[in-house]
Parts: sequence; structure tokens; C-alpha cells
Amino acid sequence: MLLALTGFLYNDWLLAFMLPTGLDARHSYVSELYATDQPFHAWFAIIDIIAAVSVISGALWALRRASGRWFSAGWWSLIAFGAFSVADVLFPMRCAASVERRCEVVNPMHTTTSALVHTAIFASMFLLTVAARREAALVPAIRRWGPVILPCALVSAVATVGPLFGYPGWHGVAQRVHLLLVGAWLLVVAHALRTRHRRVQCIG
Repeated sequence: MLLALTGFLYNDWLLAFMLPTGLDARHSYVSELYATDQPFHAWFAIIDIIAAVSVISGALWALRRASGRWFSAGWWSLIAFGAFSVADVLFPMRCAASVERRCEVVNPMHTTTSALVHTAIFASMFLLTVAARREAALVPAIRRWGPVILPCALVSAVATVGPLFGYPGWHGVAQRVHLLLVGAWLLVVAHALRTRHRRVQCIG
């Protein structure tokens, strides 16, 4: 399942623990891994694009089988999430702000695309959770975990904005927790899709 694959690929930052990136995961943004001046820029950028294409493909597959406007809106949100993720890679940070004092923390284009990525993934969590509550028998995983993952992901995302307001430190931990939650969400959605497909086949 493409969405399940994305859940793992979206957390490619875990590879940084095995690579000499020179970045401290506690105090750096994941986006710094593919900043244009970083040694593994191309590696992480390619993985992120593969993840984005996977989520778009998986959401398009689900959209063709969507039942109801809430599900349709949720899948469109995931498609937007994938598209904005591609844009996030195409407009990377110019340098790693956590290790270069002269590096700008706010890159207008990258900050904008990152905000759109967050908006789209939160929209998918909300819309698909609402849809699941209306069709609970077919997608129990989303109905159960959506209300848990969404607020946790929101809190962890808010905890990452310190450097944007001149208060850096430990934002890397918050962001990585957020990415793990997004990965968990994509795995939940993938599992729910598979379960729903099987149950619809049985009913049919």
C-alpha cells in the first residue's frame, strides 16, 4: 500500500543517525537535512519526493473509491499534502540555521510551503476522522486513532516554531515527534483503507 510506504519514507530523518550530517537532531529542523548546502541534500530530497508521489498516488486511488463528500475532501487534502511536500523540497532552506549563525531561520518560500504542508495534513486528519465517524463500521481505525493523533500532532507542530520568533532550542525534538505522528497517521489510513476494501468486498 502506497500510503503505508509513505508513512515510513516520511520519517527518512531517522537515516541521519547513521550519516555524518553534523546536525544535532535536538536543535535542528528536519528541513536542514536537505538545505542546499548540506552534503546529503540530494539524498533526502529524493526520498521526500518519492514519499510525496506515493501519498498522492495512494490518495488518488482512494478518491476514486470514496463514498461521500467528507471522504472525498479528506483524500483531496492528502493529495494537497503530497503536492505541497514536493514544493517544500523544490524550495529548500539555503543553509542549516542550527549550525550557521548567519543563516536565515525564515526562508519565505520554504516557510510558506511548510505551512501549507501542515495545513493539508491537519485537514486530512480532521476530514477523514469526521468521515470515519459517519461510516464507523468500515473504518474503525481512523475513528479510533484520528481523535488521538490530531491534537497530539497539532501540539507538537506548535512546539516547533520557537526559532521563528527568536527562541531556538529543542524544536528538533518536537518536530521529529510530529513527523512520527504524521507517519503513524498515514499507516492508520493505509490500514483503514485495506480493512474497508475487504469489508466492502465481503458485503458485495
